[in-house]
Amino acid sequence: MFHQKIKQCFSHSVHLVSSVISEFTYSDTDLTRNRKFPADKLITFLVSQGSSSTKNELLDFFDMDPQSPTASALNQQRAKLSPDALEAVFRHFNHFASFYDQKKLRYRFLAADGSTFTFFSKPAFAPEEYHVSEGHSIKGFYSMHLNAFYDLQKHTYSDALIQPIHQKDEFSAFCEMVDRHDLLTGTKDVFIGDRGYCSYNNMAHVKEKGQYFLFRTKDIHSKGLVGNFEFPDADSFDIQVNVTLVRSHKKKISIKEGYYKRFVDAAASFDYVAYGSLDTYDLSFRIVRFPISDDSYECIVTNLPSDEFPSEQIKLLYYARWAIEGSFRKLKYTVGLSNFHAYKPEYIKQEIWAKLIAYNITETLINHAIIEKGNTKYEYKVNFSMAAHICRVFLRPNTEKDSIDVMSLSYNRLMNHVRYMAARAIRGEKLKLDMNDYMSIKFPDEFRMASTVCGRLEKYLKKPLDPVEIGYLAMHIQRVSAEQET
Repeated sequence: MFHQKIKQCFSHSVHLVSSVISEFTYSDTDLTRNRKFPADKLITFLVSQGSSSTKNELLDFFDMDPQSPTASALNQQRAKLSPDALEAVFRHFNHFASFYDQKKLRYRFLAADGSTFTFFSKPAFAPEEYHVSEGHSIKGFYSMHLNAFYDLQKHTYSDALIQPIHQKDEFSAFCEMVDRHDLLTGTKDVFIGDRGYCSYNNMAHVKEKGQYFLFRTKDIHSKGLVGNFEFPDADSFDIQVNVTLVRSHKKKISIKEGYYKRFVDAAASFDYVAYGSLDTYDLSFRIVRFPISDDSYECIVTNLPSDEFPSEQIKLLYYARWAIEGSFRKLKYTVGLSNFHAYKPEYIKQEIWAKLIAYNITETLINHAIIEKGNTKYEYKVNFSMAAHICRVFLRPNTEKDSIDVMSLSYNRLMNHVRYMAARAIRGEKLKLDMNDYMSIKFPDEFRMASTVCGRLEKYLKKPLDPVEIGYLAMHIQRVSAEQET
């Protein structure tokens, strides 16, 4: 089954890193002894860790073993492990999981964006480069910035780079990630970013890679990158411009006919012409302007071909990038990056990479989940929060011992049913068909179990449940039970 293949991808990635663990530790002897918490278990624990206390997470991971490692033992092992180990697992997993993508796409659309994560610490643990003071207070708080590329078709992170908050530089992070990005044979990458990514240097790095960019920029009436070109006498347009970038004011620099001359000053980064040099660099791109309301316009620069990507398509592509904003919210509040289990920056980096792995595994499984459609006009999707929890359990080494296959279709249906059952109780909705008599006679054990669950749910919600709900819940419980017996 597909979920087992994905788990194998993860396990294989962990094994590869663990087999050369000395490359990811601070001493050649670290994590080499066969202890209760060897490298592979440590990495797996960090990826499958939820938002509970460290003590509870350890108990869950070690299947309630009273001899499970303590939080202190965990921290001792974490101190030996470089965050690079988790980054390596992230890249290995992405590589192996890509083999199961059946579709060969002509274009891969990658949204670029960043998000800041705040954590608690103190000067003894975290250097100044992570510290943010509040006014004149020395206490303040601590932050680091995550730069990421997000695959808009797979809904997964293809690359990431972490920076201390005082070294935050989305321009340099973008260029570094573009330069090292793995290309797919027969597929072109389209890097999509908002105004914070629109620069000649970013365009040049994408061009040198032989790929495409699509950046939002300030409107034509501003002093931004496109504020000094000649434009048609129209509010909306799609034009091609050619520019020659120079870094010297000497007049002997020749410019091609039909090209705009643009000077890149010393304060702006440009990696392909040194400041003061007589060298030049040519760039060609489209400027696409379209209305977003009665009196406001959006302006996009891109080198995508106009015959394949007309202005309306450019508009849709830019709006699609907002999916990365939603992914950051899931990463923080569902996967758990708003609840760190550490104070040291190196531990925080471990957890960020671990959650990126967990996020990608969850979305990969969701993308391949089969949702059966009934006679309904609504399109159902797998609940991400539920899927993330299932994945945490699924990745633990003791999953094979579990009496319930948490990745099964019937289990997912059961969890979805409980969620909708709670929603109906809150809204006061009722089911039409009564299955209580049938289920209580045919499957008495499942009916009693369902009755207990409904009773507890009523206490938790402080809302009465329709008695008819018991029969439906019993049906789903019976399906899970029957599937486990086969």
